[in-house]
Amino acid sequence: MPSTAAPARSRDAVYRLVAVAILIAAGAVVALLLRDGSGGTAAQDRSISVSITGGKVDPPVGRVEVGKGSTIRLTVTSDVPDELHVHGYDQRATLEAGRPATVEFRADRTGMFEVETHANHLLLVQLVVR
Repeated sequence: MPSTAAPARSRDAVYRLVAVAILIAAGAVVALLLRDGSGGTAAQDRSISVSITGGKVDPPVGRVEVGKGSTIRLTVTSDVPDELHVHGYDQRATLEAGRPATVEFRADRTGMFEVETHANHLLLVQLVVR
């Protein structure tokens, strides 16, 4: 008399393999979504203000995270003349002593981008676009 237990065990093993394959595929899809930015920080317009007095940056240098596609409005006031530069976006502004200068751009590239002054070599902020 043939046993029905062997085919049932074989069928259960196949179901388990299919379930594991589905879980692996779902994990891969989530990883891809997070890596390409669509699962990261949402695009939201952001204003950043920085002042420079006596060679000191206020607020202190830090990272600002924004979502890809955000509009960034960066305003810098310096007590000495200089040039503002947003690396990676090639945004520049002339800083006149005591007068705010503003650059506005769409953060359309992912990565970390430094914002600095050129003459005094001051790092103002690190912009992280996800």
